[in-house]
Amino acid sequence: MSKGYKEYLNRNKRYNILIVSIQILVIISFLFLWEYGARKELIDSFITSSPTEIIETIINLIKSNNLFNHIIITIIETVISFVLGTLIGIIIASILWYYKTLAKIVDPFLTLINSLPKIALGPIIIIWAGAGIKSIIIMALLISTIVTIINIYQGFIDTDELKVKLMKTFKASKIQIYTNLVLPNSFTNIISTLKINISMSLIGIIMGEFLVSKQGIGYLIMYGSQIFNLDLVMTGILILSILSLIMYYLILYLEKIIIKKSNK
Repeated sequence: MSKGYKEYLNRNKRYNILIVSIQILVIISFLFLWEYGARKELIDSFITSSPTEIIETIINLIKSNNLFNHIIITIIETVISFVLGTLIGIIIASILWYYKTLAKIVDPFLTLINSLPKIALGPIIIIWAGAGIKSIIIMALLISTIVTIINIYQGFIDTDELKVKLMKTFKASKIQIYTNLVLPNSFTNIISTLKINISMSLIGIIMGEFLVSKQGIGYLIMYGSQIFNLDLVMTGILILSILSLIMYYLILYLEKIIIKKSNK
């Protein structure tokens, strides 16, 4: 490894540390100002809660053996909907890329379904699938799958036409063009879609838990709002934020692993 390259890596490392340090400082500053405002009654702690009250709520939930059960339920539901939504989205987007006429027929319907307020379909979903985990996952799939299809399909059709024509001149079949050009070329777009999909899946799960669940973070938030326990509501929101952040970084980690393997 050359000296110049080592210096570049060190500069890059220092820059990343600086970014992370600033992010941590922003979070600490926000929590400090939030707590200070609540203690000095600059904000109404009954409505906004406070970091110390949230910590007390978390401790009480742990003591009552409720917290981790709710978190695990939400994680399982989110992972199931995320995996299903991603697989279904990639498969349908691939079919639409392969059959151009079908894509033109389906395109307005995808936009129509995507624009529908999914929460309005909740009662119908409950009647069809029952008041359980099936309804929650279906709700999440309705939110995440359409977005996945649209984004991934757009990445497929944005493949360089000159490269496609070049492969056609060498008598490459459509499957060969798809596997050797379109799919690898859409890697960045697929990873970006995964980042969106994980958050959309989590949103769908929480919406589903609002409607039918008696477990999960969404249920905690809904229950807290019903009994006017805003500390519980804010605790649920904070836990959701942490879960979303963890899942986002897991996708980033997956991206790095795939890039390393593809460069070998």
